[in-house]
Amino acid sequence: MANVRPVSELAEHSTDVAQRILGSILHGPHGSGRIVETEAYGGAEDPASHAARGLTPRTEPMFGPAGVLYVYLIYGMHHCANVVTGASGDGQAVLIRAIEPVTITDKMREARPKARRDVDLANGPGKLCAALGIDRRHDRLDLTNNESMVRLDLRTPVAASHVVQTTRIGLSVAQDTPWRWYVSDSPAVSRK
Repeated sequence: MANVRPVSELAEHSTDVAQRILGSILHGPHGSGRIVETEAYGGAEDPASHAARGLTPRTEPMFGPAGVLYVYLIYGMHHCANVVTGASGDGQAVLIRAIEPVTITDKMREARPKARRDVDLANGPGKLCAALGIDRRHDRLDLTNNESMVRLDLRTPVAASHVVQTTRIGLSVAQDTPWRWYVSDSPAVSRK
């Protein structure tokens, strides 16, 4: 089966891709959603990036080709999904922080029993991985291939007039770097 979209659209700097994928659809084993919030991580020169620590078994996917999924575990309990960007070896990625559910399944609701509304199912990076059923088993999947359990369906980007740019969330370094974008009118954004 053909790729969902050319990998070349993801092979640019993470700051460009983070904006470009707003409005695209992320499909997981349990459902799908429209990407409404992202954060860019710029590789070795970005002290907040996992890649700044160099190539390790954990960060190896970040140094691979664009379009690969990088999944890691935070706080020993929450998975986070990232789209690898840039050229191989760059170590760049875009964290998908929130999605608006599009295809909602019982499995999504079972995975997120505390969510009172459907827009709350995936309004944070750990929440969206739980809702979509994404975990470390999906690390290194090709997001651009229709056969992947987790895939990215690139859509026309959200108009700049509907996008807010701000600083990233929850970091101890590079806190002032304005590499977070979200869709201004989305009720599914993690924090405005």
